[in-house]
Amino acid sequence: MLTVEFERLALAPGQTLLDLGCGEGRHVLTAWMLNPEGVSLGLDLGFEDARKTRATFVADNEGARQEGEHWGVMCGNALKLPFADNSLDRVICSEVLEHIPDYYSALDEITRVLKPGGLLAVSVPRTWPEWICWRLSREYQHQEGGHVRIFRARRLRADIEARGHEFRGRHWAHALHSPYWWLRCLFWHSHERSRLVALYHRLLVWDIMHKPWFTQRLERLLNPLVGKSVVMYFRKNDDLAATRV
Repeated sequence: MLTVEFERLALAPGQTLLDLGCGEGRHVLTAWMLNPEGVSLGLDLGFEDARKTRATFVADNEGARQEGEHWGVMCGNALKLPFADNSLDRVICSEVLEHIPDYYSALDEITRVLKPGGLLAVSVPRTWPEWICWRLSREYQHQEGGHVRIFRARRLRADIEARGHEFRGRHWAHALHSPYWWLRCLFWHSHERSRLVALYHRLLVWDIMHKPWFTQRLERLLNPLVGKSVVMYFRKNDDLAATRV
């Protein structure tokens, strides 16, 4: 289930991409498959997620041979990235910033490590679908490792542009997932027993696995209306110094 549209990142051989907050690896694995002659790096604060991502790479014989040369997975903190200044060509930060109290510092670190001319893809939960989740369930708000804020896309865009990045476009994603999370929140204490939640979850898994044309088309039509995530793309300007807001 990809959130970022990789064609907007224009991956090329020799480039280094970082998937910041890689989770179980959906974007970093895709980057490696699309650009096997580049370097795809995944970094996550959670050891278990990083371990699962590495195991998926290693399970592929070609991946096992390329570890350390064309891909790598590590634990790390977005507030102190283990990379030199201006060292990365592409950065993906998908569904991460809403978990970080000091997201300004995370944006500063992303700006520091991204090369001038490098491309950045950022996604966060869209304002109003997320607001419904918060209204339906206090537990959703306060779960461990959960979302600490609701972003307004315009404000986040301004925060990123203030650090010397040129806005290059946006889109919305995962419209079919918004109702699922509303149902999860509505039945928060009983969702594991809810037949309605279970059936909707089965629909989403089936859609992800089989990608039937009609659900793919339906989601594209619905994304501008009820897309759960907003995705924005930026280019780090060559002539603007990053500044802390």
